[in-house]
Amino acid sequence: MSRIAIAGLGWLGLPLAAQLQELGHTVKGSVTSKTKQAELKTYGVDVYQVEIAEDEVRGEINSFLADSEILIILIPPGLRRNTGHNHALRMAQLLDTVEKSSIQKVILISSTGVYDDSQGKVTEADLPTPQDNKGKQLLEVEQIFFKSTAFETTVIRFGGLFGSTRNPVKYLAGRTGLSNGDAPVNLIHRQDCIGIILGVIYKNAFGHIINAVHPDHPSKAVYYKKQAEALDLEPPVYDTDADQTFKQIDSITLKPLLGYTFQKSL
Repeated sequence: MSRIAIAGLGWLGLPLAAQLQELGHTVKGSVTSKTKQAELKTYGVDVYQVEIAEDEVRGEINSFLADSEILIILIPPGLRRNTGHNHALRMAQLLDTVEKSSIQKVILISSTGVYDDSQGKVTEADLPTPQDNKGKQLLEVEQIFFKSTAFETTVIRFGGLFGSTRNPVKYLAGRTGLSNGDAPVNLIHRQDCIGIILGVIYKNAFGHIINAVHPDHPSKAVYYKKQAEALDLEPPVYDTDADQTFKQIDSITLKPLLGYTFQKSL
């Protein structure tokens, strides 16, 4: 059984930690808030307060990393919220700290946002060419961790996340004038996210880049109309646009490397 540290006990990290513990692993987790730390400790979670800034990593980072072999990084970039921070600089600070620790293997959770929205059909064999700030920073973070010689890194690029109470259609319901309705969705259920992370650990599949997206790609217009109706919400309305751009994320790595079969349908 491995000793595993999870940086970011949020929507995905917390159930992942619970499942790893059930499987017999020793698991530590980190959160940025002391209030959240105190709350999780009441549930018996071994949790540490860690804050990653652009100039340093603050809090209990050394205790968090101590004696662990595998680090799973689940830190959201927060770039959509226009906070003004530099995600790549923050993660470079984390990298410097991790390289001085006992960590031997890293699973870096990234995003299909590294691919530009106009790249069309892509797999891991295609070089991401991000044009926006978010994509460029995500790709920079992937590269600095993957190139580190202090440990082995596998990068997992998740598509849009859904599961439990999270459904992207809730943010789209009732909206009109949306573009790219014929573009394919690139989504993955939380249960499959956890299954793929476990697959990397149990197959010892480090040193790889994995696109992790459900293989079905219905169009946005069709998929979100169906989802809205199922939740009794007003469907979003997409404009007809002859100049639509799209990206469709597929994987040539996931099946050969992990033999993984998706558990959840779209």
